[in-house]
Amino acid sequence: MQLVCLDLEGVLVPEIWIEFSERTGIPELRRTTRDEPNYDTLMKYRLDLLKKHKLGLPDIQKVIAEMGPMQGAKDFLDALRVDFQVIILSDTFYEFAMPLMAQLGMPTLFCHKLEADAEGFLVNYHLRMPNQKKEAVQRFKEINFKVIAAGDSYNDTAMLAEAHAGILFHPPQNVIDEFPQFPVTMNYTELRAEIDKASRNI
Repeated sequence: MQLVCLDLEGVLVPEIWIEFSERTGIPELRRTTRDEPNYDTLMKYRLDLLKKHKLGLPDIQKVIAEMGPMQGAKDFLDALRVDFQVIILSDTFYEFAMPLMAQLGMPTLFCHKLEADAEGFLVNYHLRMPNQKKEAVQRFKEINFKVIAAGDSYNDTAMLAEAHAGILFHPPQNVIDEFPQFPVTMNYTELRAEIDKASRNI
């Protein structure tokens, strides 16, 4: 009984904050978990920037509505779901992700929630639980699943280490250098081959 856990942004969909940064012309919003390992530090930085520029949840949702999955992502995911149960473990938010989930065929997603005020400005974020990716994989193992996990950023590495097999997908060089224990894949063909290889070996 095998389960594949995938990160969302950078694996199946573009980085939402980078896209938002480009469309608003605010370069500081390009900072992601590829650059900042501490998620709380990153989110407080983002919320402060949004407040400073008077941008709210509707502004971000408008950008997301115009985004789509990465090229080939839906075909990759559809084929993967034929052979494996798949769960998306992401540090994004339901308020961001649901339009993209619809375009991916509504796979199961575990992520977090945002809090906005009456005007739509983001005032806080609420983690479902700390370190949820690693914790989820741990629980899946406890109920007797063999887990293969794939992600691209610092915040995926604990999940990859906890899984029976962890795979990096199109990661930045700094993550490759710091986590040489994980095989590196750069496209969906390579990722599927590595998942199949891990499936045979775990």
